[in-house]
Amino acid sequence: MAWIEIGRLEDIPRLGARIVRAAEGDIAVFRNAEDAVFALRDRCPHKGGPLSQGIVHGRRVTCPLHNWQIALDSGEAAAPDVGATACFATRVEEGTIWLELADAQVASHG
Repeated sequence: MAWIEIGRLEDIPRLGARIVRAAEGDIAVFRNAEDAVFALRDRCPHKGGPLSQGIVHGRRVTCPLHNWQIALDSGEAAAPDVGATACFATRVEEGTIWLELADAQVASHG
C-alpha cells in the first residue's frame, strides 16, 4: 500500500467529486459540506452507475442512475438495498489530499 498525493482540498468543490484514474480503476474522491474527504470506486454496486456524478449529502452519495444511496465512509448501500463498492482510505494534511492505493500507479486526475 502506498499513499499518493492527489491535489488540494479546494480542487474538489464542496458536495462534489473528482476522478483519479488508477490501476485499481476509476476512483471518485468526494468532499462533503463539512470538508471531509472520501474515496470510492466510481461504480455503484447496483448497475455500475458513475458515483462521481451523484449527489453528495451528509456522508452519503446518491447514484445518478437509480437513486441508490451509498455510504461515503464504507461504500455500503443503505438499506433496503444491499451491496458495496470498494472504499479507499484518504487523509488531508495541511490542505493536501492523500489517497491510499495498493498500486500507486496513477494515470491522471480528472
